[in-house]
Amino acid sequence: MIDSHCHLASHKFSNEELPDIIARAEANGVTRMVTLATCLEDAKTNIAISEKFPQVFTAIGIHPCDVHETPDNYLLELHTLASHQKCVAIGETGLDYYHPAPDGWSDDDYHQRQRDFLRQHFELAKELGKNVVIHTRDRSGKQSMDDAIAIYREFAHDVKAVFHCFLGPLENASEIFELGGYISFTGIATFKSAKDCIQAAVDAPAGRFMVETDSPYLAPTPYRGKRNEPAYTLHTAEAIAASRGETLHEFNQHTNATAQEFFKFPA
Repeated sequence: MIDSHCHLASHKFSNEELPDIIARAEANGVTRMVTLATCLEDAKTNIAISEKFPQVFTAIGIHPCDVHETPDNYLLELHTLASHQKCVAIGETGLDYYHPAPDGWSDDDYHQRQRDFLRQHFELAKELGKNVVIHTRDRSGKQSMDDAIAIYREFAHDVKAVFHCFLGPLENASEIFELGGYISFTGIATFKSAKDCIQAAVDAPAGRFMVETDSPYLAPTPYRGKRNEPAYTLHTAEAIAASRGETLHEFNQHTNATAQEFFKFPA
């Protein structure tokens, strides 16, 4: 299995326990992990982790909730960091309309800066020949997803995007699929109450989705509410495979192939 989205540089994981976390992942069949940056400083830590562990790759970007703390001239440093040989995607970037604007910012200005950053991330991805990992979140509705798809459309000829932590319903992904993009499912797909997410995972066409933990967040059943980690990819994969009527081997074959196609992992 491949954990296509985790945050191993999170403060919830100590440096001392990372070897055990990686070992538990391998023991549970997780052979590759992609750890994602959320800011410039975080990016350096993620790169260091990927250099230390052969199974770990990284994606470099600025999370939408970090755009207000990122200097205007960030792109030069981001370009250098994202050019690292273990960087396999640009992200986590995207649009977050859920959290209120920080002090001194209006919602309009904050969201516009997020859109500007997202477009710049796509431009960087096009230049470097990498794909983009997108976060979207709203208080209600799906405006952030619609806005992100509109920006993606400008670059879809050259860059692929995955909309991570997809919650459903599947029709919300129709435009993403039309543009050649992907979605990915977290442990939420194991929650009995998450009916739209579960149904989307059942109906999603093979080859268009991946699995992820988003650890240390969103631990699947039976660890719901606890700290998540890459080893728990197994529980999400087992649950979705069972719902789809696939064996775990069949499920892993097509989700791993999708992750390989998206991230272009080196041999």
